[in-house]
Amino acid sequence: MNGPTKTQLWSGRVMSALVVLFFLFDGVTKLLRLPPVMEATTRLGYPESSVVVIGAIALVCTVLYATPATAALGAVLLTGFLGGALATNLRVGSPILSHTLFPVYVGVLLWAGLLLRQPRLRAIIPGGAAL
Repeated sequence: MNGPTKTQLWSGRVMSALVVLFFLFDGVTKLLRLPPVMEATTRLGYPESSVVVIGAIALVCTVLYATPATAALGAVLLTGFLGGALATNLRVGSPILSHTLFPVYVGVLLWAGLLLRQPRLRAIIPGGAAL
């Protein structure tokens, strides 16, 4: 199997970097227990005591995704994390396109970035060869 082209590799890196920056920001703001983050999380129905745990899980999964040897595992775990975010927004009746589907947008970026960076995964992911 041929390796990625330079354009594919850099496109994948940029997409993945955006995902990593998003989750780093999300995780760190939760660990710092910033008031707007605490308010938003409790408004979604989560107790204040869970905010730090959610942030720590996000950061661990992000580190796994950012590390080439564990990137696929990190992608799977972050996909589960995003599924929980989607379900939460659906449960509380958030607007569909801007809030509820936002985790889907992040998930598409996450997997596209990974598949462009690691072409060997394209063979085992349905639709991955299209990239």
